[in-house]
Amino acid sequence: MLLEVAVCLVVGVSDGDTLTARCPTRQPEHPYQQVKVRLAEIDAPESGQPFGQRSKRNLSDLCFKVDATIKPTAHDRYGRTVARVECRGRDANLAQVIAGMAWAYTKYQTDAAFPLAERKARAAQIGLWSMLGTATAPIAPWEFRHANRSSPPDATGCITGPKGGRYRLTPEGKKRYGC
Repeated sequence: MLLEVAVCLVVGVSDGDTLTARCPTRQPEHPYQQVKVRLAEIDAPESGQPFGQRSKRNLSDLCFKVDATIKPTAHDRYGRTVARVECRGRDANLAQVIAGMAWAYTKYQTDAAFPLAERKARAAQIGLWSMLGTATAPIAPWEFRHANRSSPPDATGCITGPKGGRYRLTPEGKKRYGC
């Protein structure tokens, strides 16, 4: 958990709105800590959604293996640092929305630049907004996550989960991935 502004090396990108950074500490015995960072103000497509992988790649192209300035704004219920992130001199959060790779997350909006950037990307049909009016029109990630999209088991007993993962239920009711 990061509590103050820090310059950190981005060592991983989980998806279009989450990255992992290696940040310096003030403790000589532990000079670095790994921090999971959720980009503030945005919500990117889930990996199983259209544009999920493109969104991740876009954030990776901007931030992976570079120093990022991380400006914490909060911590979420999963213990992640919620932050504004700057990579290569660009606001990565806003860059994702401008590129049509994320939604302005209006539920947690504090900066009017995000909804404006989303409206412009929609109007220009950039990124995921290029699918507007098609059978695969974009579904907001918060709606996608809350929809019960697990399929019933197929003939082999495999279930396709909401993010596209396939699994079988064990007799104990646990998921065993890898169908």
